[in-house]
Amino acid sequence: MRRLRLLSLLSIVLLIGGACKAKENEGGATGGPKEANTGKVNVLAAVEPEEADALQGIADQTITGVDYTVEFEAAGNFEQDVQVRGQGGTLDVILLPQPGSLPGLVTSAHAVSLEDMGYDIGELEATFGKPFMDLGLVDGKHYGIPTNINLKSMIWYPKDDFDKAGYKVPTTWDELMALSDQIVADGSTPWCVGFQSEGSTGWPATDWMEDIMLRTAGPDTYDQWYKHEIPFDDPSVVNAGKMFGDVMFHPGYVLGGAENTPGLAFGDAPLPMFDNPPKCWLHRQASFINAFFPKDAKAGVDYDWFPFPSMTTEGGPLFGGEVAMVFRNSPEVKDFLDRFMGTDFQCAMAGITAASRISPNVNVGSDCYANQILADSAEVLKEGLKAGTARFDASDLMPAAVGSGSFWTGMVKYMKEGPSSLDGILKDIDSSWPS
Repeated sequence: MRRLRLLSLLSIVLLIGGACKAKENEGGATGGPKEANTGKVNVLAAVEPEEADALQGIADQTITGVDYTVEFEAAGNFEQDVQVRGQGGTLDVILLPQPGSLPGLVTSAHAVSLEDMGYDIGELEATFGKPFMDLGLVDGKHYGIPTNINLKSMIWYPKDDFDKAGYKVPTTWDELMALSDQIVADGSTPWCVGFQSEGSTGWPATDWMEDIMLRTAGPDTYDQWYKHEIPFDDPSVVNAGKMFGDVMFHPGYVLGGAENTPGLAFGDAPLPMFDNPPKCWLHRQASFINAFFPKDAKAGVDYDWFPFPSMTTEGGPLFGGEVAMVFRNSPEVKDFLDRFMGTDFQCAMAGITAASRISPNVNVGSDCYANQILADSAEVLKEGLKAGTARFDASDLMPAAVGSGSFWTGMVKYMKEGPSSLDGILKDIDSSWPS
């Protein structure tokens, strides 16, 4: 599988700085075979039903006066559904969170290139940055449009109770562990953790590994890791796994214990933070997680966040995102994509907490975001990209057999079997890498 490049500092300027706006609401495509308007555009996404409902609401409000309807569909078994429906010819658009699997889908699921849809790639690069557009580059053609970014290196906490307890926001790993010890000493549990995500169970655990790898091995070694230029059981990866285990397996650190985390839905995991008093106090998860918080919880009052702290080397933050892939070349699909990536939809998406997405469109300003937390997370991501230390989610860049396969399942096994299982699990993941 083709190796995907990470963002270079020069290209980041294009992503973050001002740029020419992509054409919006343009007519049908001008290249490749066209299909008739079916009257509906289905968008399959690896999101929870609540997120799909939020996106559907935005579409209903912003995509009007057209001769088709838009349907956002949440897929709990996204990876399998894409393969089955792609081969059966029943896909319109998908929001793909693992760019590493994109090249395989181009062939196996019969994707349509953006060139064949009639897009000017230069204009798209000006709006989203060449590095992001290159995530969808296969054999000289582009198959992905960036649709959202999420900052992953975030630790959430119940601000009002946290402040009343006299706890201080840590800035280093040692301070974070000391805070965890203090919460245990105070008779409570520091960490809220859940790794269950239906057919994608295990991905939140890989995010922990990636955050720690970035901050202990550094960005260069991190790049070697996702490219398989070093083995999966390299000492740097083993070290990250052990430090991850130092949190998960520490007595009293994780609500319910590490062995139960694979059975707890990731969207439900932070909810005990909002009990009175909190049953847990810290939750490491991406910028979209506050879409799962209680509806009456107020950002900056009931909850807040701090960056995943520094460790032994300069690295981070970690980020992920989705690219839209097309499988049906028709006027209504093209019109939907124009609107979906346009400033109006992207600003509306940033303005709803239930969506909680950071836009990759450079024309979306900070005033679009629903709250200061989202605006601040966008700023942290921008600064990391400018510094050249931010990195895309490694598992999402690895071949699908590893990144959304053996790595996910290996972390689940690690949680269930405990610290002594790590070396064997990492060796097994390494042996699963496609030749």
